[in-house]
Amino acid sequence: MEDSKQQSDNSNSPIDTTPKVTGIGGIFFFSDNPKETKEWYSKNLGLETNDWGSTFQSRDINNADKVNSLQWSPFKKGDEYFSPSKKEFMINYQVQNIEGLVAKLKENGVTILDDIATYDYGKFVHIMDADGNKIELWEPA
Repeated sequence: MEDSKQQSDNSNSPIDTTPKVTGIGGIFFFSDNPKETKEWYSKNLGLETNDWGSTFQSRDINNADKVNSLQWSPFKKGDEYFSPSKKEFMINYQVQNIEGLVAKLKENGVTILDDIATYDYGKFVHIMDADGNKIELWEPA
């Protein structure tokens, strides 16, 4: 596996590139009526919602210039996006070095459901945990 330390571009201190989870990127769950659920959370708890749910942003404690986000999204009950999991929720974990992490997971015999997909906003891959939960891994762009 590749070295987990790289030199920072603007200092002599190493940047940790160890393949690992660095935070929660999203919480997704089934709802009988996602539109009503979003409206309820907006009206009663003040969430600013859109078609995708609500996004929470925060600053990275180790790098104040970096903005982290967490996506909260209700999905229509039975949506195939959670398949093959039979659970009513899915967690998205924010990761660093997604390629290295997928290699490590394969070595450990973890079920990888798809190839790493790349979009303008980052890279994604889905895996199954030991309890049959589908997990989404996301490395922000």
